[in-house]
Amino acid sequence: MLSPAVIETTVRAALLEDAPWGDITSEALIPASATATAELVAREEGVFSGGAVFAAAFALTDDRMDVDVRVEDGGRFTVGDVLAVVTGPARAILTAERIGLNFAQRMSGIATMAARYVDAIAGTGVRIADTRKTTPGLRAFERHAVRSGGGANHRYSLSDAVMAKDNHLAVLTRSGMSVTEALRDAKTRLSHTAHIEVEVDRLDQIEAVLAAGIGTIMLDNFSLDDLRTGVAQVDGRATVEASGGVSLETVRAIAETGVDVISVGALTHSARALDLGLDVRIDEA
Repeated sequence: MLSPAVIETTVRAALLEDAPWGDITSEALIPASATATAELVAREEGVFSGGAVFAAAFALTDDRMDVDVRVEDGGRFTVGDVLAVVTGPARAILTAERIGLNFAQRMSGIATMAARYVDAIAGTGVRIADTRKTTPGLRAFERHAVRSGGGANHRYSLSDAVMAKDNHLAVLTRSGMSVTEALRDAKTRLSHTAHIEVEVDRLDQIEAVLAAGIGTIMLDNFSLDDLRTGVAQVDGRATVEASGGVSLETVRAIAETGVDVISVGALTHSARALDLGLDVRIDEA
């Protein structure tokens, strides 16, 4: 998802937004001949993500930049660690600084949160997955960050998997067909490669969905007792996903009910930016 083309397109747009007519501060105060060295330093511990994006912010500002990313995406770091070093024209480093930091801080914050969820359920064999609750235009970046933290990705968009929620089922059954019949009918209009997931919010909905041969069933906002009952009822006939009411305090107990996947919207919609700093030193004028 986070291809070089996607990185370049988005980072160029961010740079243009930040300096549409140039960086008049750096141009007024910094000699054109000055060079600088900048270190990306961790102010708190975490998990790194966005190395290629950070580097692109500088390289796309000036092709004379040299960026040495010292921590791989997914690598853990502590306070004071140098994550990357940038050398090149001082004006360009100062121009790209905020954009490079914004991406690295945001993506590393998501990766760090994802890692905390993954660590919290260690040994259960359950996957932590993200959702489509991402920042518009930045889904590939935020989804990459989730993977950096050890999480998994849910469907990328509305185009690559079928996920039927309560409103979809209400429309499907309006003609008088049962849920099972409606889902079977819908399957005839899909490619045989299309994966289908159906969301339920009550135990008594499970059997009708399973009878349609659905691949994944989401148990939405179920209590722990109902999750255990639902897992037993599915009995391996579909992948079981739990969603709703998931936090770092509850995720372990949810995993121990026997579900296969836990989806967590907070990974992307509530992660805070990690505290990273760029320490710049002007080398010469």
